[in-house]
Amino acid sequence: MSNKAIVLDANILIRAVLGKRVRELIVANAGMVQFFSPDVAYEDARKYLPALLEKRGVSSEAALTVLDALAPIVLPLERGVYSGWQTQALQRIAVRDADDWPVLACAMTMACPVWTEDADFFGSGIATWTTDRVALYLAG
Repeated sequence: MSNKAIVLDANILIRAVLGKRVRELIVANAGMVQFFSPDVAYEDARKYLPALLEKRGVSSEAALTVLDALAPIVLPLERGVYSGWQTQALQRIAVRDADDWPVLACAMTMACPVWTEDADFFGSGIATWTTDRVALYLAG
C-alpha cells in the first residue's frame, strides 16, 4: 500500500452508490490508495440516498447495502479522530458551508486532498479533486 490517501465527501459516497464510474475508481485503486470519509458523510449518504432512489424507482435497501460494502474500503473516521482540527477547518470553510468542516478536518488530519463535487472546498488551502480529474491523482 502506498502513502497516497484521499478523503471523500458525502456526495462522492452517494455517487459511488448510484453510479458505476466512482465505485469502479475506488475499487480499482483500493490496493494503492487509502480512502477515508468522516463518519458524518456516511450518515449524510444514508439520509439522502432513500429519497434520491425513490425518484428513480429503486429500492433503497440494495443501495444501502452497496454503501455498507464501501466502508471497509472507504474507511469511516470517527469524530474523535478529526475533531482536533474543527476550529481550523471552520475558519477555512465556514463562510461557504460550515457543515462541510468534518471533511476538511479529516483531510487535515490525514494530510491528504479531498475528493468532492462541492465547490465550497475550493480556496480552503486543501487540494481538491473532482471526479473528472481524480484519476490523475489516483494514478500519479
